[in-house]
Amino acid sequence: MLSIDKLKEFGADTSKGLGRCVNNEALYLRLVAMVPKNDSFAKLNQAINANNLEEAFSASHSLKGILSNLELTPLLEPVLEITERLRNKENCDYSIYLDEINKKRQELEKMCE
Repeated sequence: MLSIDKLKEFGADTSKGLGRCVNNEALYLRLVAMVPKNDSFAKLNQAINANNLEEAFSASHSLKGILSNLELTPLLEPVLEITERLRNKENCDYSIYLDEINKKRQELEKMCE
């Protein structure tokens, strides 16, 4: 079961995230639990695999906003990296970032079960 303590262990800045939810723990946890199911993760993976950097940027930018608001730092950091590289349409190996994002998303998903 998802808890503030588990999120702290994960590396989330729960005090800031809770603050954005007016310290409503139930709301914060409910919003966090929705993150692993967000379709922007799949869109990001699909767009990168299709070499569609514009679509990938759109998906990563969406994730950046969600993860920033909830202060899910372990997921946010690789999303910030890939977002900036996509913004600049860098020619690089995006799989490194995708692997880290997918790994952290799966960790969060297990916490939410």
